[in-house]
Amino acid sequence: MSDEQNPLSQIEVDRDNLYREEVVTDLKVATIRKLVPIRPDGSPDDARPALYSAETQLMSQMGPVPVHAPIEASSLEEAMDKFPEAVKQAVDRLMQEAREIQQREASRIVVPTAVPPGVGGGGQGGGFGGPGGPGGPKIIS
Repeated sequence: MSDEQNPLSQIEVDRDNLYREEVVTDLKVATIRKLVPIRPDGSPDDARPALYSAETQLMSQMGPVPVHAPIEASSLEEAMDKFPEAVKQAVDRLMQEAREIQQREASRIVVPTAVPPGVGGGGQGGGFGGPGGPGGPKIIS
């Protein structure tokens, strides 16, 4: 296969956007990831700021839900102080997305269709099959 046909041969590392990852945890609830900017030789790149993110898990009826959120901070101590608010905002976004999904599902229209002769209803037609089956209700999004 030639390079033109193999998109994997076109993958390149963005050498101007490299970061080293550091992970800090309290072994209870909080995990803070710090992305430290580096140069291609691995030395620190002080011209760019470090990036912080919050990670935790919340228990739900469906099991653990991972929560990730960026933290606007210039130090690890500031990231720890801002951790609770970052998680709260991420959970608020997740809840809003869940409400939007519920609203979309609730607004779906179910339209019954006639049963073809010989299918269910003793060949009389007019009955309903199971959802999605012959003569069953069709869900329209």
